[in-house]
Amino acid sequence: MSVLVLGAEKYARIKSLMPGVMLAVILAFAATFISDHHGGPTLLYALLFGMSLNSLIEGSSAKSGIEFTSKSVLRIGVALLGVRIGLDQITQLGLTSTSILVIAVIITIISGVLLARFFGFDKRFGLLTGGATAICGASAALAISAAMPNSPNKERSTLFAVVAVTTLSTLAMILYPPLALWMEMTPEESGFFIGGTIHDVAQVVGAGYSISPEAGDSATVAKLFRVALLVPITLFVTTVFKQTNPNKMKAYLPPLFLIGFIVFTGLRSTGVLSDFLITQLSELSRWCLITAIAAVGLKTSLRDVLQIGHQALVLVVVETLIIAGLIIGSIYLVH
Repeated sequence: MSVLVLGAEKYARIKSLMPGVMLAVILAFAATFISDHHGGPTLLYALLFGMSLNSLIEGSSAKSGIEFTSKSVLRIGVALLGVRIGLDQITQLGLTSTSILVIAVIITIISGVLLARFFGFDKRFGLLTGGATAICGASAALAISAAMPNSPNKERSTLFAVVAVTTLSTLAMILYPPLALWMEMTPEESGFFIGGTIHDVAQVVGAGYSISPEAGDSATVAKLFRVALLVPITLFVTTVFKQTNPNKMKAYLPPLFLIGFIVFTGLRSTGVLSDFLITQLSELSRWCLITAIAAVGLKTSLRDVLQIGHQALVLVVVETLIIAGLIIGSIYLVH
């Protein structure tokens, strides 16, 4: 009898989630269709589509499913990002290049935290935008936000970070290749510059291969190493912002999605996963993130995001210029 009751409760739970989950999935399909046929960043489309429907879901039966998608599906997508990274790719960079990237990422994040105070924002906002700029754009913003404790402005700040870094990443994809050619960088240097500075993976690939196949390969490897830095940075965020918990051991455990990220990275590195499975899991990760960001958009109005102000955009632009300056400087000093 108790089994039947539990089954009924699970069915009722799934049924209550379906309207919101399906709405987010439909928006993800719409964003992907527009991006595939007309170009542009899929995540940004999903976010804007979601925000455009925000006023329609107030008080609707879709709210619980949207909440589930924006949190649980997001964490699944971030965990699956680990299949993109293998230790063999990281070793291709060499000690000098990896050290440069680590230093550039750390300096950018610290600058974000310090500059946030200068522009009138709290350190959480600076860490969020700095991490998104330094590591892997929208995916990093979502992962870092998931590791942070809840706060009244958390979702609004996350949405702003996603919009800002995605927009700047798209601009960088257009501007950085001709800049690299104008500065007479070699294909390898161009790739290192592209992969070490542009925020989102898709834009890195687009910009790198628009220069040459060699530049594209170099850019992809450099970018994947920055994505790998999501693990220690998110662990750091979890430690700094851990919430009060009577179980001290539990308070120090990393989030499950981060453990999943590490596990999938290990599976990729050991060769357990076939190329076909890696491709499918990477695609599943992409769909989870698109669907989750659509759900986050559904929860937040555009008016709330715009209330953050132009100073926040200036902050993200400055962070972008900092990491670009550091990588260009390293190319001329070291490479």
